Amino acid sequence: MQEYFTKLAENFINSIPSIISAILILVVSYYGGVLLSRLLRRVLQRQSADTGVIHLLTKSLKWAIISLGVIAALQIFFDVTAFLAGLGILGFTIGFALQNIMQNFVSGVILLIQRPFTVGQVVSIAGFDGTVLKIGLRTTEMKTLDGRIVFLPNGDVLAQPIINYTRADMRRIELSIGVAYDSDSDVVRTIILDEIQQVKGYLETPEPLVFFHTFGASSMDLTVFFWADTALVSPLVAKDEALTRIHQSFAQAHIEIPYPVQVQYYRTPGKKTTRRKTK
Repeated sequence: MQEYFTKLAENFINSIPSIISAILILVVSYYGGVLLSRLLRRVLQRQSADTGVIHLLTKSLKWAIISLGVIAALQIFFDVTAFLAGLGILGFTIGFALQNIMQNFVSGVILLIQRPFTVGQVVSIAGFDGTVLKIGLRTTEMKTLDGRIVFLPNGDVLAQPIINYTRADMRRIELSIGVAYDSDSDVVRTIILDEIQQVKGYLETPEPLVFFHTFGASSMDLTVFFWADTALVSPLVAKDEALTRIHQSFAQAHIEIPYPVQVQYYRTPGKKTTRRKTK
């Protein structure tokens, strides 16, 4: 018995450097995890990330570093390769089974960190235009312009082009107009430019443009471009006001916005063919 305890004491004494090294590794990994998690918390707070995401990421980073420290400390005493290999196989199996969930989770974290949009902003994602209601770790919730509630997987959101209407402080408004062939193009252009300058939110720069571009079936077709301040007026309201003003001014100036004209031929047996225009 005395020999057993003597041998045990010798083994313990010989293991003291290894024990001290393992303790130092654990201490360094613990405080390193705490320090890095605090640093990550500050970065995320500066980015105005969601509180839940900040808590999740900082805790995950902290325990990941501590886990690496524990593995490094155990490696001093015995080979943990087989154990890590088993964990790797298990993790691969779980990850493969939950790949869609993990993809959406990681995408949600990226969205909350990069912040291409925030709650309350009006965006266009995957063909849906609306207001962002919530950015979760798996889905993004939107209320579309027609009142529908849409839940988009974050993986799809991150993979699709994102248009953020709210962040655009100015928008180009496009109007398509047709006038009769006997209209004076200079007068038409002058009226249009005068009227769009009265639209709420109108911006002088970039300069507005009026292009005649097509001889249509019954009209000369033109396109009007001007810019509006989205902080003062929505693009739809600006377009409505511009068209209303132009229509009223055209009526006062006797400039016709023609209806499509069709020519119909009538043939009666034994009689001359007749022609009639219809609008």
